[in-house]
Amino acid sequence: MKVTRQKHAKKIMGFYKHNFNFREPFQVLLDGTFCQAALRNKIQIREQLPGYLGGAAQFCTTRCVLKELESLGKALYGAKLIAQRFEVRKCSHHKDPVSGSACLLSMIEEGNPHHFFIATQDQDLANKVKKKAGIPLLFIIQNTMVLDKPSPKSLAFVRKLQMNQLVPEHQKQSIVELKEKEGLVKQEGEKRRKRKRAGGPNPLSCLKKKKKKTQEGQEPSAEKKKRRKRKRIR
Repeated sequence: MKVTRQKHAKKIMGFYKHNFNFREPFQVLLDGTFCQAALRNKIQIREQLPGYLGGAAQFCTTRCVLKELESLGKALYGAKLIAQRFEVRKCSHHKDPVSGSACLLSMIEEGNPHHFFIATQDQDLANKVKKKAGIPLLFIIQNTMVLDKPSPKSLAFVRKLQMNQLVPEHQKQSIVELKEKEGLVKQEGEKRRKRKRAGGPNPLSCLKKKKKKTQEGQEPSAEKKKRRKRKRIR
């Protein structure tokens, strides 16, 4: 069962690496519900998750998640201790903290530029994450961490990419940078210039000279005819 689960995760990771440019170390953004489930099921997140994802991972949370755990008191005290061990990423709610789910959603806006994984047990948050393309979702079920399969939104996005109907901005920029790095842009310009220089005078314009030769060739024949006429007159 463990081997099957590992193959399943490897396949999904390949999907996100190939289509959405996910790279190590993987950025995993956790909320309080995931930390609480890990504590209850005795799961060591730092030790187990990198092996499951097949690469190094960085675990992080936000100030809003920590504030929310503090406000819930003793019931989630253990989850708060776990979350405090992770890096705290800056969010836009310094003065007015929001709920943990709202904060995590704000961190993946504009196409998830930081390539975050979202780790949560909040079903409402998970459903909202699935409506966005290119965001891997982690949850805990039956004492096991599970990487959810790509959402229909992600699959539809990839289909459009394959049909050349949509190109992400980060890919457009990387293509331009690669062209400039390899000098392909200059080479295209040089090719165009060479084509312009290759154009010369039309060789058919030389036909006029042939007409002159024929006229010159006709002149001696006319003089011969005149001479013959003169001889006859004599």
